[in-house]
Amino acid sequence: MTRLRVGTDEATVLAEQVEALLAALAARPGFRDGELGRSTDDPTLWALVTRWDGVGTYRRALSAAEVKIAGAPVWVFALDEPGTYLGAAEGI
Repeated sequence: MTRLRVGTDEATVLAEQVEALLAALAARPGFRDGELGRSTDDPTLWALVTRWDGVGTYRRALSAAEVKIAGAPVWVFALDEPGTYLGAAEGI
């Protein structure tokens, strides 16, 4: 999960950029799905959630050139906090 802080005037552009990023991620092995959501309490706060077969596939996907290129305009809005979480099925 990546939380993003985006000005209300940039919301449409962010949605387009995330669409391109999700397309690049979808081409990588281990990608399950992803979605973008907006906070109902704070219209400038967004969350990009992706699901993977495991942390390794996620990290390898981020190193792909096409993902770096598609992700750069999105990650400029990312909040500096942990972005990888383990689910209950993974033994928490």
